[in-house]
Amino acid sequence: MTILSTERLNIRPLTESDVDFIYALYNTAGFLRFVGDKQLHTRQDAQRYLIQHLIRLYEVPGMGLLRVSLKSDDTPIGICGLIKRDSLQDIDLGYGYLPEYEGLGYAFEAAGCLRDFAKQHMNLKRLVAITDAQNTRCIQLLARLGFQFEHIQEDLPQGGQLALYGVAL
Repeated sequence: MTILSTERLNIRPLTESDVDFIYALYNTAGFLRFVGDKQLHTRQDAQRYLIQHLIRLYEVPGMGLLRVSLKSDDTPIGICGLIKRDSLQDIDLGYGYLPEYEGLGYAFEAAGCLRDFAKQHMNLKRLVAITDAQNTRCIQLLARLGFQFEHIQEDLPQGGQLALYGVAL
C-alpha cells in the first residue's frame, strides 16, 4: 500500500522495525480493555504477532493496520487501517492510539483519510466498524466520521457487547 498523509500525519505499512511501538501500544490499558489481550508479554511476542498477524494482512491489497506517525518527527502514535474479517460482510475500519495522543484529533484525521482511501481508491461502497458497546470515545469518533449504530454484533465472553456501526461511502 502506498504511504498516505494528512496535514499532520504520515500513514504507512508497519515493518519489523516497529516492534517496540507495537509492544507498547498493544499493552496500554485502553488497548487491552477494548481490543483485547493479544498476549504480547515480551518483545519477542510482539515481533511474532507483528510478522504473523499484522504484516500478513498486507497480502490483500489495501488491507491492514497501518502505522500512524507525526509528520513533524515520525513519532509513531497509533495504528489505523482496513481489515477484512471473516465474521463481517463488509470491510472494517480499525484503529488504536497511544494514550498520550488521544483526544488531539489524530484518530479522526487518520480514520477520515482511510475512509476516503476506501472510497476513492478501493471503490468500496460501505465501511463498518466494531467496538465494545462501552467504548464511548470510539463511538463518538465513529459518529463524527458518519458511522451509525446498526446492531449488537455479539456478546463478549468476558461480559459486555460488541456493537457494529456502518457508513455508506
